[in-house]
Amino acid sequence: MREILNPWINLNGYNCFGCCPTNPIGAQMRFYEEDPSDIMGDIVSVWIPTQNHQSWLNTLHGGMQATLLDEVCGWVVFKKLCTSGVTAKFELKYKKAVSTMGGPLILRARLKQNNHRVAVVEGSLSDAEGNVLTMCECTYFAFPEEKAREMQFMEAGLSDEDYTLEQIIERAKQPVYKSIRL
Repeated sequence: MREILNPWINLNGYNCFGCCPTNPIGAQMRFYEEDPSDIMGDIVSVWIPTQNHQSWLNTLHGGMQATLLDEVCGWVVFKKLCTSGVTAKFELKYKKAVSTMGGPLILRARLKQNNHRVAVVEGSLSDAEGNVLTMCECTYFAFPEEKAREMQFMEAGLSDEDYTLEQIIERAKQPVYKSIRL
């Protein structure tokens, strides 16, 4: 897999909770493209929860799960359809409780359907053993090219290096967290 290079890193005012690497309280997600030649191929992210993300004891908050899945699905629209858009509908299925103590979580999303400006993306959140814990289906309204440019859409390139899932998990263990300035 190749890392998708975040094109907004130097954009003034960019502070996305999901993917901005300098947002001190954000998820700071990184994304990887499994097969760049396949429009239906997966976009993958690895994220490691902490006790700061729990709802009940040692359990990842459902809203955080929704945020992570919405973000990885959005990157499918960015990378596979080369545009930006907004979530129009989001359906989530919680299958099992997600531990905040269980190590890395694997997020995957793929384009299921694309009809002009409406894209349907399906996603999953799994543990490191591959057990699917949460699933979603997101419907996005994909912006026309002119609107996407107006919204600061920039096409994302890919790194030259190929990564295995194991290497991506190790990279996720190296936080880019910045301390909060008071």
